[in-house]
Amino acid sequence: MPAQLPRKPDFDSIEAAAITSADHRTMVLALIGNLVFSWSNNESMFIYVLMLLLETDEVSAAIVFATLNTTRARLDLVQRLAKAKVADKAVAQQLEGLISRFNACTKIRNEFNHCMYAVSDQGEITHTHAMKIRESGGKLVLGEVRAVDDSRIRELTKAIEDLKILNRELWNFLPHLQASVRPLSNQSQNTRQDHV
Repeated sequence: MPAQLPRKPDFDSIEAAAITSADHRTMVLALIGNLVFSWSNNESMFIYVLMLLLETDEVSAAIVFATLNTTRARLDLVQRLAKAKVADKAVAQQLEGLISRFNACTKIRNEFNHCMYAVSDQGEITHTHAMKIRESGGKLVLGEVRAVDDSRIRELTKAIEDLKILNRELWNFLPHLQASVRPLSNQSQNTRQDHV
């Protein structure tokens, strides 16, 4: 059976009608932009977490951060270092909570960053189609289709607000983390004593 292409959109017609949906489209795109902006700023905060855990400077921490090419790998490193370096259990638990909240926001960020957008004949953004392969009825199909309706707009708005709050909490958390990190010199001395 030959590959079946989707119907080509009538671009001229959509562009002519799109003026009527411009406000809604602009609002949706602004929310998506705000989500990406807020998420990126929060992910970048983990450079400072790495800086403290590695007891290094900002540039060196950024090099380590950028060398790991996925958010998951970066956070995995943060979590492993925290287990080795954070002396205060309450601070370690707080860091885990912050990472967990960031991961929850990452899910919605990924939904809007890794999808195709469906547009109506009037140019209104109506649906997202996830670019994640899934199995349905024994067949592999393209990911979930979700409406960009009022409920989804509220979900997007809440994620942006959650990221804003998380950013402030990460900034407030850094001095507590710094005070809780075991100095490298103490760890080296303990290791030497253990091996003697």
